[in-house]
Amino acid sequence: MCRFSILDRSKKWCCCFVALGILLAIRPAQAQTPSPLAEWQYSSGIQLQRLFEPTIPTWQTELGLGTQFAPVFDGSGRYQVQPGPVIDIRYKDIAFASTGEGIGANLFSFRNVRVGAAVTYDLGRSPHADGQALTGLGTIHPAPEVKLFADYSLAKSFPLTIRVDIRRQIGATNGYIGDVGAYLPMPGSSEKFSWFVGPTVTMADGRYMNAYFGISRSQAANTNYRQYRASAGFKSAGLGVSANYFITPSTIINVSSAFDRLLGSAAESPINQTKYEAVVSVSAIYKF
Repeated sequence: MCRFSILDRSKKWCCCFVALGILLAIRPAQAQTPSPLAEWQYSSGIQLQRLFEPTIPTWQTELGLGTQFAPVFDGSGRYQVQPGPVIDIRYKDIAFASTGEGIGANLFSFRNVRVGAAVTYDLGRSPHADGQALTGLGTIHPAPEVKLFADYSLAKSFPLTIRVDIRRQIGATNGYIGDVGAYLPMPGSSEKFSWFVGPTVTMADGRYMNAYFGISRSQAANTNYRQYRASAGFKSAGLGVSANYFITPSTIINVSSAFDRLLGSAAESPINQTKYEAVVSVSAIYKF
């Protein structure tokens, strides 16, 4: 545990976070989109490990189980429990297969920067997900996504990490969605406990926004909703928290949560039951 003084900022950050870089690579259980969990919450320890550790292990493997309490769909006032596996396998600083980040590779990486590409997925939306609320709106089928991402950490003395990503659906909406976020390890961390906090803003193009928030003329004729066209722009903004408790050096409990507010035309959609949404994910993970 570290004690901080205003006049000793450099020592303050180094004291707590040299240990964090060695320990952290924990992701929540579910990587589905759309989800109130931010992209950075699936990879919060990866960039810091690169920043603080001189050598990345050849293989890193994490397996576990988790559950997520999240809205039935974006804008829904009803929540459901979604159990699922936690799988994260990494080869050196090159390739990864993860329920959080997808299957991909780092195109190039340095001490402070990582740029990569991955294939991930969107679980879509069923018209039967919430009783009668979505009846007549049709199915948004699950679809793979191609993702480009970049992480940048400022410095060891102040390890603020900025993350940018953009994802293109192959099928389903055929739209683009992306995030700009940042996170910072918080004071109060130790070898047994660590936590991160950070904001995220999500944007999407018109095809994505209309699929999830728009009402076409035919859909309006089959439902009680008015016709509505959602436009490209900001989709949501929110704040996330991820915390790791190390029962042993290899056994970890991860708790992550996020709170989002829908923005722009997404917030004004007739299908919304609320503009606010939250998620809580709890995972038990074993590191090999």
